[in-house]
Amino acid sequence: MIDRSDKRPPLLGWFAALWGLGGASALLGAAIVRVGKIALEALSFELGATHWIATAAWVGFMAWSEGYRGFYLAYSPRVAARARYLRAHPKGLHVLFAPIFCLGFMHATRARKIRSTVLVLGILAIVLVVRFGVPQPWRGIVDAGVVVGLTLGLLSLWFFGYQALSQDVYDYPNDTPD
Repeated sequence: MIDRSDKRPPLLGWFAALWGLGGASALLGAAIVRVGKIALEALSFELGATHWIATAAWVGFMAWSEGYRGFYLAYSPRVAARARYLRAHPKGLHVLFAPIFCLGFMHATRARKIRSTVLVLGILAIVLVVRFGVPQPWRGIVDAGVVVGLTLGLLSLWFFGYQALSQDVYDYPNDTPD
């Protein structure tokens, strides 16, 4: 749904949109800090040329796949579109749970709810495999790529959030059932 509303949104709508974007940002920021600590632990190991080459390749791959393709092209513009929708249509539980709303877990199309749930479950599975199956320094190398991807994701979320809330027209689907 494309929002071309000229109507000035209510203060509650602004609060909801900023709460939704802020909550999504806080989730990403917390993950960056948590995973970043593990990535830095890898530096305490004796790293050879193979480790540094693997790090450079992995970080580049994650910047492109997670940061650009995952966040910049899909996740961030959609979260921003949902924040924009919420700004224009603030309703009780949607405002209260704005971060969950913006992430696509409530008041979303069936397909969006399924994609959001599968994405979270897939990420959790990968996190568990890496946590319990990959020793340092390789775990730190994997996490360094994740930190880069998440950081690019956070920056793109702020970029699209600003666009969605400051422009008259924001042409990205919000995947709401309306």
